[in-house]
Amino acid sequence: MTTPDTGSGGTPLPPEPVRVAVTDAAAELVRRLTDMHGPVMFHQSGGCCDGSAPMCYPDGDFITGDADIHLGDLDVGLERGVPVWMSRVQFEYWKHTHLTIDVVKGRGAGFSLEAPEGVRFLLRSRILTDDEFLALEKKIADAS
Repeated sequence: MTTPDTGSGGTPLPPEPVRVAVTDAAAELVRRLTDMHGPVMFHQSGGCCDGSAPMCYPDGDFITGDADIHLGDLDVGLERGVPVWMSRVQFEYWKHTHLTIDVVKGRGAGFSLEAPEGVRFLLRSRILTDDEFLALEKKIADAS
C-alpha cells in the first residue's frame, strides 16, 4: 500500500485514487479469516449496536442492494479482491473521505468475523485531495 506520495498526515497515496484501502496487519487478518470462513466481504456499519465499524462477513451473508454503494475491492494478496460496501445514505456524508481498514487489539462487534480473535477492525480516514475526489467522481459518472 505504500507509495512515495503522501496525503495530509503522511498517509500514503495510491498511484490511482481509491476510496478504500487496507493496512498490512488487517490484510493478514483478512487472509486468516478467509482461510477459516471462505471468501469475505466488508460492510461499513452506520452505527447502532455495532458502533460505526467495518464489519467483516462471509461473502454474501450480508445482503447488499440498491441502498448500498460498492466502495471498492481490497487487494489483500488473495485470488480475488475483498469487496467493501457502505449504505448510500452514509456514503453521502463520507464521499469526500478515503478510508483505510486497520485492525487493533480489543473486542469488536459480535457480528463481525474477527470478534473471537481478540481484535477488531476499525477505520482510519483522511479527506480526499481535490484531485482524488474529482477523479473518483469521474469514475462514477463514466460508469453510469
